[in-house]
Amino acid sequence: MIRALAGAGIAAGAVAHAGPALAPVVGGVGPALGIRHRLDGDTGVALTFDDGPHPEGTERTLEILREFGARATFFLVGEQVERRPALAAEIVAAGHGVGLHCHCHRNLLRLGPRTLRADLERARALIEDATATPIALHRPPYGIYSGCGLAIIRGHGWEPVLWSQWGRDWSRRATPESITHLATGEARGGDIILLHDADYYSVPDSWRKTVAALPMILSEIGSSELSITPLADGGPGAPRDSGQLP
Repeated sequence: MIRALAGAGIAAGAVAHAGPALAPVVGGVGPALGIRHRLDGDTGVALTFDDGPHPEGTERTLEILREFGARATFFLVGEQVERRPALAAEIVAAGHGVGLHCHCHRNLLRLGPRTLRADLERARALIEDATATPIALHRPPYGIYSGCGLAIIRGHGWEPVLWSQWGRDWSRRATPESITHLATGEARGGDIILLHDADYYSVPDSWRKTVAALPMILSEIGSSELSITPLADGGPGAPRDSGQLP
């Protein structure tokens, strides 16, 4: 009996820790955990970019968005902001939103509470210092949340965000056409689209395929009579943080 109870306790703990990692791939898990995959409303689509800032990928992405008059949300990596704080500031100056991705790009399931808190706090400080913008949104590396990670992020007043469409632009086999098709082929109002403006953690030069696809993606969305809306404008705002990580 004791062994059975201990085994059940271990299993329950494992589910609590790793269960949220299923949110990107198993329908219903994200909504049940309060992780946002979609916008409110049925006419807006949000473009989001992970892993930057990147000196070439981010600059080209900003140029294309400016040409189309579209605003997006960039989930920034602390170690990249530390290298290029002026570029992070340029994103906000251009009218785009920013969120926190991480400081070092690691799977949250492999990080203990202390390590994760330190990673998030370092990234938060760097992003807020560079952009003069309080963090309100968070997306984890690889889209993988842990139970501990969700608790820490929510305790800090940040909203966890994933996506409903993605271009798989990090893949070696990706092409501008495949990225466009995956990102917009079944797009509908309320979608959050995931792309990457950097190749630090993916196939080298993958950002080039993304920026080649971006004008097609924006044109496809425009022709469908959907509007591009910043992520922060597409749903309930997250509370602003005002202290240290819990």
